[in-house]
Amino acid sequence: MDDAPALSPIKSYVLRSGRMSEAQKRAYDSLHSRYGIVYRPGPAPALDYRKIFGNDKPVTMEIGFGMGAATAQIAGANPGKNYLGVEVFRAGVGKLLWEIEQRGLANIRIIEHDAVETLRDMIGDNTVAAFHIFFPDPWPKKKHHKRRLLTRPFTDLLARKLAPGGCLYMVTDWEDYAAWALGELSATPGLANPWGGFAPRQPWRPQTKFERKGLDKQHQVWELYFIKLEK
Repeated sequence: MDDAPALSPIKSYVLRSGRMSEAQKRAYDSLHSRYGIVYRPGPAPALDYRKIFGNDKPVTMEIGFGMGAATAQIAGANPGKNYLGVEVFRAGVGKLLWEIEQRGLANIRIIEHDAVETLRDMIGDNTVAAFHIFFPDPWPKKKHHKRRLLTRPFTDLLARKLAPGGCLYMVTDWEDYAAWALGELSATPGLANPWGGFAPRQPWRPQTKFERKGLDKQHQVWELYFIKLEK
């Protein structure tokens, strides 16, 4: 048993009132009931992936998918996998629903809620094949570091939900956050780093809007890739 503190109630995001386009509004209103999963607090049975997706394909969970373009592209290229996106910004949810409709995707579902509570209350232990966390808010000011998502004990929760052999893939263009996350993940029981440090770029990951912005500012992109140890 580790001595990590209990999960903090501090949110790792600030909920902004993003404006939705008419297309996003239409997609949200017409498709949310089909592809959205309503958050419900625990304790209660974990999500039944077979019931949700209609199959037993492995589930990748993306935390904070933004406007969902990369999510839709990855899901479209991997029909043999299911994708569960978690996002708090309604405009992003609407945009991903629009992407689902335009691309004819059947392997994406969305939970519009806080990732910490969603994982704690709805996701079964050892059931997620992979976590994708692309360009999370870096909270660069030192006084805000406690809001960073990749912080223990949240990383312990992620490890618990990962299936043995599953991976956690995080990307950021903030060197300080990359070093922080590397330390937190390296200290998380049950996770192993195949590269010992930062990972090479995974060629299948599409470039995101935030990545392009970072590169325009001459930021380097840092990748972390951890595997859950087999028992």
